[in-house]
Amino acid sequence: TKEMENITKTDRRIIRTKQSITKSFLELFSEKDLEQITINEIAERANVNRGTVYLHYSDKYDLLDKCIEDHINELISLCKKQEANPVSQGMVYNSKPVFDYIRDHFPFFSAMFSNQRASLFRDRLLHFISASLMDKMEGPDNGHVIDNELNAQFLASAFIGIVEWWIRHQMPHSTDFMADQVRKLFKKNQIYPNVMKRS
Repeated sequence: TKEMENITKTDRRIIRTKQSITKSFLELFSEKDLEQITINEIAERANVNRGTVYLHYSDKYDLLDKCIEDHINELISLCKKQEANPVSQGMVYNSKPVFDYIRDHFPFFSAMFSNQRASLFRDRLLHFISASLMDKMEGPDNGHVIDNELNAQFLASAFIGIVEWWIRHQMPHSTDFMADQVRKLFKKNQIYPNVMKRS
């Protein structure tokens, strides 16, 4: 119906507007500290009026929060798809989809890791990865040589460190290469026993 078509057009317009606002915000965020960014600057660069920005976000902190939330949720969704796949061997051990996602959304991740104020994103990412790993480390075949929580924190920090290096160096290697290197590093260090027994 015509009404449905109008709703779809409106939805697409809203999505495009929000994408434009987000893109402008991330460009500014990679150039300067969050405190120095104004809503006027974001609106001007996005080619919208400041009222439109406030229509979707309460302030720049809300905008940053929504950006982080959206990408973390996408990563969670990616990992759930892998968990549903019986052939899958876990998010870090089979990390190619994660590297692919980062490559496809490089401006966001680059801004998050290049800005010194982005500790909120890093903390959320660390929490998400370590929680994901904790689930896999539960079980009798772990051996409990290393505390599960410490092991998850160690592994998550190592993974984020590798991702950060890759991003800061403008993705010098392919996602296939990075995923394979991560798998080999963790296998070599024998810090992912549950996965290794299935490989």
